[in-house]
Amino acid sequence: MTTPGTEEPTLTVDELAARAGVTVRTVRFYGTRGLLPPPAIGPRRVGHYGPEHLSRLALIEQLQRHGMTLSAIERYLSQLPPDLSEDDLALHRALVASWGPDAPEETTREQLDRRAGRELTEEDIDRLAALDALERTDDPDRFRIDPKVLHLGLRLLDVPIEMETIRTAHTVVLEHTRSAARELSRLFRDEVWGPERDHESGSGPERMQAKKSLSAHMQPLVVEALVIAFQRSMKHELRAWYGQDAD
Repeated sequence: MTTPGTEEPTLTVDELAARAGVTVRTVRFYGTRGLLPPPAIGPRRVGHYGPEHLSRLALIEQLQRHGMTLSAIERYLSQLPPDLSEDDLALHRALVASWGPDAPEETTREQLDRRAGRELTEEDIDRLAALDALERTDDPDRFRIDPKVLHLGLRLLDVPIEMETIRTAHTVVLEHTRSAARELSRLFRDEVWGPERDHESGSGPERMQAKKSLSAHMQPLVVEALVIAFQRSMKHELRAWYGQDAD
């Protein structure tokens, strides 16, 4: 298991595969193709993996969901710095996830436990549901999950935060992102597209296709801009917080 709050590579290949929802054979195959950094070799020549390996596997999974071939994924990952942290990889995964529509999946309680690396409690399930990472079904042992959010939700399980705080934080994020989305949509509709473009695009299917094309090009760019801006704002706030504690 990975010790919370550290970056120690403490996952065995079996634990890594279970947490990522893949097979051990897949992990080893990705390693031979250079998609995963080599593990740290411990006593008795046992390889140990860390959170960055888990995040990289989640990123590979997200790229595959968008239809990228293994060769294309290799090229994509080869352009990333080799020492990217778990959080940096999570940002890349969030940007990749913005390329396509949501694709909910169903999973069992046993599969969830394997992804978490431990037996999940009802409180854990409540936390994941509060984050919209999963949704209960009529079968108590089956859940609908959002793969984009599940990895984040599982990481948050070991963070000592009260459920009410999680719900409040989730509400804050949704309210502000929806507000930003509405304002940006209005801006592009009124200022970028405008009456002139509306006239040029004609009517009917051609007009709709032109609007969809602009949206497809702008969405990942806007998401990237929001992520960068938010990351910088959080760093500013954290520096101020650390400064207060230091005083």
